Amino acid sequence: MSKPRILTIFGTRPEAIKLFPLIHALEADSRFESRVCVSAQHRSMLDQVLSIADIRPDHDLDLMTEGQTLDELTARALTGIGKVLDEEKPDWVVVQGDTTTVMAGAIAAYYRKIPVCHIEAGLRSGDIYQPWPEEVNRRLVGTFARLHCAPTQTSADALLKENVDPACVHVTGNTVIDALKWVTGRIEAQPSLASGLADLEKRFAGKRIIGITSHRRENFGEGIQNIANAVKRIASRDDIAVIFPVHMNPNVRAVMNEQLEGLGNVALIEPLDYPHFARLLDISHLMLTDSGGVQEEAPALGKPVLVMRETTERPEGVEAGTAKLVGTDTETIVREAEHLLDDHEAYALMARAHNPFGDGHSSQRICDLLAAG
Repeated sequence: MSKPRILTIFGTRPEAIKLFPLIHALEADSRFESRVCVSAQHRSMLDQVLSIADIRPDHDLDLMTEGQTLDELTARALTGIGKVLDEEKPDWVVVQGDTTTVMAGAIAAYYRKIPVCHIEAGLRSGDIYQPWPEEVNRRLVGTFARLHCAPTQTSADALLKENVDPACVHVTGNTVIDALKWVTGRIEAQPSLASGLADLEKRFAGKRIIGITSHRRENFGEGIQNIANAVKRIASRDDIAVIFPVHMNPNVRAVMNEQLEGLGNVALIEPLDYPHFARLLDISHLMLTDSGGVQEEAPALGKPVLVMRETTERPEGVEAGTAKLVGTDTETIVREAEHLLDDHEAYALMARAHNPFGDGHSSQRICDLLAAG
């Protein structure tokens, strides 16, 4: 009897980070034949993760083109992945999260009656435009996936409320914690992997570092402008420094460069590879972000997170006290950041709060579920 063939499909840096521990586990497991397809929805940022994790895709669709619309990307992803499925004929398709690649890959599998395993299933913000278009992508996959790997009980409960078969829903934890443990272990053994921030660490010695990421589509325009204004206000303090890997999207980069370039204690840097981003998390006093993944990663290292969004599909962090929603209002962001900078007890409560997102063994649990069929 042949081994079940598992085709893992992804296209962005966050997906790659959360899937490489599972791909490693599948490749090491004699129960499976593992195959990998990347859409390269994000080319350079994806390649960084593939390199550090030593993942060599069997199929690379190279879909990224400048300025393409969501419908153009969706159409190209759907037909490109469909051809790969026809060639590979996998027994399972694995997708992670909520990107256009996830949605297209899952639909292409559904059209061929191939069962879908959805990693990080069940996250819901309750607003179809936040995050956009990810909220709908994730909900859509949730209607027909065969195996739903929910990172937390809250996510599992959301699926059950949508009448998903309870036998198909399993709480596995989030594979991002597997990835973070793996990369921090690599850095400990080989510090040169994350030595690229050494000059900034030296430059900002004696200051508390605030790490910042911002890239959400729903914040483009006024939201991004407000975030830039807030960072500028916070950076007027002489006891802190800001390290800000600026997303390549011109809707973000143009605003941040205009507002923040040239400030002495603000470092606007290029997007970081995964080891260097893990290092940024480690040296930061707190994180300001509109990212989903940072809400999971930073608490694993004891770093409070201020979430610059109106809603989050990861309420567990807010409920546990590791994260706080602050929206994109400039005054609110400044007030909440300064509260954590000036109130040591409030900071300690967030830093010590239990991280609800996993224990580093999620990939093995998912392998066992796939083996059970």
